[in-house]
Amino acid sequence: MPAAAELGVERQPLIGIALKIVSVSIFVVMSSLIKSAGTVPAGQIVFYRSFFAIFPILAMLAWRRELATAFRTTRPVGHVMRGLVGVVSMGLGFFGLTRLPLPDAITLNYAQPLIVVVFSAVFMGEVVRIYRWSAVAVGFLGVVIIAWPNLSLLTGARALEAGQGVGVVAVLLAAAASAVAMLLVRKLVKTEKTATIVLWFSVTATVLALCTIPFGWEALTREQFLALAGAGVCGGVAQILMTECYRHAELSTIAPFEYTSMILAIVIGYFAFGDVPTLYTLSGGVIVIGAGLFIIWRERQLGLRRVAARRFVPPSS
Repeated sequence: MPAAAELGVERQPLIGIALKIVSVSIFVVMSSLIKSAGTVPAGQIVFYRSFFAIFPILAMLAWRRELATAFRTTRPVGHVMRGLVGVVSMGLGFFGLTRLPLPDAITLNYAQPLIVVVFSAVFMGEVVRIYRWSAVAVGFLGVVIIAWPNLSLLTGARALEAGQGVGVVAVLLAAAASAVAMLLVRKLVKTEKTATIVLWFSVTATVLALCTIPFGWEALTREQFLALAGAGVCGGVAQILMTECYRHAELSTIAPFEYTSMILAIVIGYFAFGDVPTLYTLSGGVIVIGAGLFIIWRERQLGLRRVAARRFVPPSS
């Protein structure tokens, strides 16, 4: 399928929403598999996550008969930049995931849309008014509430030994890097095919992850290998679906469904790992989700106003 045809797909919001929910669900399964593997070095996790993600991507390309043009792109630098940022995000996120309860690690990632607003104002010169700044402030208050029991400086040596304070910092830094990656992907989908974006990212991440071997990889048990390999396959499938969903619906339409992962994380965390969400996680999560939804709603309102302003033609004098 030529790129122009793929990029010209008619907007179908319900399909976009369905793809988003399925991709979010598979990402939670991926996170659960990574967590079940234990405290494997982050670079090693990134390798398995990226390398085994290539196989479902190649299967999709073969099904579409696009293997011959899989790497063809007009924006190699954009792909490499997205790969670099994505690897940083994955490495930090996986490090935090292995040191925090599953619901906490996933809920802290909800800081991403808040960070996008800050980055848009600071680095892209976007005008952010009091409504969104207020939502960002409230959202970060929710993040502090979630992180409060795990901050070693506040809770003493026990949290320090468990590494949970470091895990919180790692997950928040991963959310910041993920926010940058999201902006890069939104630019790439304007000219690039879904499979090309995902394949370039997986190959770039695999190569970069191999560079972490000198920092120490561990010998894996059979169970760890299967868990990480399964996480890679899940990650590849989920990444394809996530990238594809942006073609069928606006970001403001599908973004709220990211928060379904909190429910899935609580269920899987409880039954698979015995993680019981604390009052801090639940109350802070509700605050962060509320702030994120308000930002999404505000962005949509501003977008509608801009469209209306462009359509308005002043009467001739």
